[in-house]
Amino acid sequence: QVQLVESGGGLVQPGESLRLSCTASGSISHLSGMAWYRQAPGKEREFVARIYVNSKAEYAETVQGRFIISRNNDKNLIDIQMNSLKPEDTGVYICHALIRARGALEYDDYWGQGTQVTVSS
Repeated sequence: QVQLVESGGGLVQPGESLRLSCTASGSISHLSGMAWYRQAPGKEREFVARIYVNSKAEYAETVQGRFIISRNNDKNLIDIQMNSLKPEDTGVYICHALIRARGALEYDDYWGQGTQVTVSS
């Protein structure tokens, strides 16, 4: 089955960097837009960054200038480089993708399990 798996989370101090990856696998026909969301303790899930097939990217204002999203279409993978991390960046980072499964006639939404990022001094 189609699956999204995130990796790269961890504990860092303010000002440090992390790089997260999300890999899609399974019976995939086509990958469309992919994105990162995050959910901090006691808060709703929020949009972080999105990247389209042509590599056009969009960012939340809170991460603009600090985070960079990229994708490798041949490997069904997206990365997000997170620089100058702040305590408010703490949360579970969740990968999202719009995917057309092999044999399907439409695209569907898929979500990963998430990876924990903690920024604390």
